[in-house]
Amino acid sequence: MAPRLGTVRVLIEVPRGSHLKREWRTTAWGGRLVLEYISPVPSPFNYGCVLDRRADDGDPADAVVLGPQRAAGSEVIAAVRGVVRFTDAGCDDPKLICAGSPVDAVGRAQVERFFRRYAIARGWLNRMQGKSGETAFVGVEWG
Repeated sequence: MAPRLGTVRVLIEVPRGSHLKREWRTTAWGGRLVLEYISPVPSPFNYGCVLDRRADDGDPADAVVLGPQRAAGSEVIAAVRGVVRFTDAGCDDPKLICAGSPVDAVGRAQVERFFRRYAIARGWLNRMQGKSGETAFVGVEWG
């Protein structure tokens, strides 16, 4: 299935360059960012969620926002340029790729290289957390 293009509003959970993996958690009072873990490697991209678009697991859809660093908790309106097809502990876990302009060949290679490595690290983390099922980078569909 090709990515749904258009624009989305992304809440930044992890700023580019940050080691702190935060996750948006809905609460009775709206929601808040919660620290999930500290990564030994800084995030090469801004990472967040699309609050008004749900993934198959019911959580907000994941999104990567290319470009300059954005503050944690900030919101960005960005065009969807593609989707990373990813499997996390046996479940489909796609990530929207968002950017202000079309992604060039260098940017595309960076996204693909990162998610190949991320799949390995995420698989280790899942095993340490007692989760089973395949964790893998499946590919990227560019819009």
